[in-house]
Amino acid sequence: MAGLTLASPSAERRVYSPWRETWRRYSRHKLAVVSAFLLLVLVLAVVFGPFVWRVKIDEIDIVAGMQGPSLAHPFGTDDLGQDILARMIYGGRISLAVGLAAMLVSVFIGVLIGALAGMSRGALGHGLMWLTDLFLSLPQLPLLLLLIYLFRDGLKQVFGPEGGIFILIVLVIGGLRWMPVARLVRAQFLSIREKEFVEAARALGASPLRQVVKHILPNALGPVIIAGTIDVAAAIIAESTLSFLGLGFPPDTPTWGRLLYDAKDFLDIGPHWALFPGGAIFIAVVAINFIGDGLRDALDARRVI
Repeated sequence: MAGLTLASPSAERRVYSPWRETWRRYSRHKLAVVSAFLLLVLVLAVVFGPFVWRVKIDEIDIVAGMQGPSLAHPFGTDDLGQDILARMIYGGRISLAVGLAAMLVSVFIGVLIGALAGMSRGALGHGLMWLTDLFLSLPQLPLLLLLIYLFRDGLKQVFGPEGGIFILIVLVIGGLRWMPVARLVRAQFLSIREKEFVEAARALGASPLRQVVKHILPNALGPVIIAGTIDVAAAIIAESTLSFLGLGFPPDTPTWGRLLYDAKDFLDIGPHWALFPGGAIFIAVVAINFIGDGLRDALDARRVI
């Protein structure tokens, strides 16, 4: 018929891609995009910074002590004349590594307990949720300080000063942050296990493990990823708090929290010493939280964007 044009089979077709759709929804969240860029800059700075800024973190120059930012020392120096930029680059590796490793520990424990509770139809599920509520009721900061105080000397002797403290902090922080993930995963499992595609897999003889691995867990990972980003920020703050209280890494290991602890007595004459590590913690935590907001919008299919 005149006026009608039929598309040829060779015409270009728009192919749907879940990853492309996720990026489209994420990119609508402007603060999340800016935060991802800032976090990427921080990660690249702490990873490749030592190859560009070759000043040693333990190089002492008493004459240059407590100098403000300059060309020779862009972030200034501390009371011993040590370069703050070099120490921040080194400490950033530890702080970000602690945040990521503690997040992996908390997500692993949370997914494991949440999946067991969500698939159980008997006393096991109720018992695991009772255990989760018990851990949620514990005061985390006092318990964190107590565990660090009790076990740090033993782990230092086995794994060394830095390795022992790193393992202890990661395990303690991760071990006290899994409860929200477990409750979230359980709620997702209780909902998804009644869906038609899971019922079909069950009718075809799929074992409970296969149902979890192939059908339920992949559809529950969106909220878990979002919770994981929040755990990274919480772990960075927890490590900084421990270092600020003097219970974190050894004094010669310059994490961002340790730099704040060392600077607290010199705020009147050297505010730059606390400003830069504090700003790095602030940027990292706020950026990770905004990234979590963006991932929530991108992975939640019920949101219209």
